[in-house]
Amino acid sequence: MLYAFPDLDLEDSVVLEEIAAMRAELAEYLRVPRRWTGRLRRTALARAIRGSNSIEGYHVELDDADAALDGQEPLSADQRTFAEIRGYRQALGYVLAMATDEHFRLDASALRSMHFMMLSHDLSKSPGKYRERDIYVHDERSEQIVYTGPDAAMVADLIDELISDLAGHGHEEPTVQGAMAHLNLVMIHPFRDGNGRMARALQTLVLATKGIAEPEFASIEEWLGANTDDYYRVLAATGHGAWAPDGDAHLWVKFNLRAHHLQAQTVRRRWHSAQQSYVLLDDVATAHGLPERVVDPLYTALLGFRLLRTTYVEQAGIDARTASRDFKALSELGLLRPVGETKGRYYVGGSALEPIRAQIGRRAPLEDPYPWLPAKLAEAATR
Repeated sequence: MLYAFPDLDLEDSVVLEEIAAMRAELAEYLRVPRRWTGRLRRTALARAIRGSNSIEGYHVELDDADAALDGQEPLSADQRTFAEIRGYRQALGYVLAMATDEHFRLDASALRSMHFMMLSHDLSKSPGKYRERDIYVHDERSEQIVYTGPDAAMVADLIDELISDLAGHGHEEPTVQGAMAHLNLVMIHPFRDGNGRMARALQTLVLATKGIAEPEFASIEEWLGANTDDYYRVLAATGHGAWAPDGDAHLWVKFNLRAHHLQAQTVRRRWHSAQQSYVLLDDVATAHGLPERVVDPLYTALLGFRLLRTTYVEQAGIDARTASRDFKALSELGLLRPVGETKGRYYVGGSALEPIRAQIGRRAPLEDPYPWLPAKLAEAATR
């Protein structure tokens, strides 16, 4: 037995329609190639990787998460933390690659393969293998056990049931399917470690395999990472401390729909900001007689990234001497600012970028589709 798909109400139907409309708007934008699409896509993936890992206590800067996309070394993350980031990037890369493969089938072997990719850097965590003993989730702040998973002997059958349940609900809206896959996997807690990250990656996989265009932009892993307390609250309110799949999952689904709605608004806002930024940066480059290629690193600096000359060489397809000249010119104009000595030097946005940052930084607040839900979760946390 698993947590059952809840019956949606009118409020949910309206939110789903609005999410679909925003995704359709994004798809329309993506039909026409634009220079900033690649940067936005990379950054969306990096934000998802950083967000999901931050929930588990692995915190990195956004540019370090971005570095993991190309197998580059981090600027500031320690090796243990970055190993977790690289592992998650590998698993998420598998998710996005397999989603477009017509021969891919979501089954127990695929889930175990994802887990192995995620944690193969630490064999003590039994990557790819189901747990063989009971499992308890501890709240480090209260030092209490907050959840007890089902018996280890049940895990294999429950995972098979999860796969069958997803296939049996193929008619359901993909966002709801993803939410329920996430809930059931995290409640089964089939592995010794990495269960939360696996559940969030599975949610993204379900969205991708069900035809949601541009899954990097549809993922809510970034939003969950920024709202970890509410994420744990809704899981606690749904799970009630132990494996009890006869519980009501409707609040959980509403929480996920809210996350998708707010994330979609955020992506739409970023898209418009990127469009505006490139126009302004093009004007700056033209005014100073700079080559068009410098607009990409300037936009990256505008996002708050730290820039390496070696990365610029690779991404722009230029030689090291040209990259040095570009960075020297941008630094002299105050558009970039060097940090550190020659060895290990990186660049950040300079003071001359501040007027552009201020101009694009004026944003209307997001519209909450479930304005009552945060109070509901706060109330649940006090019980």
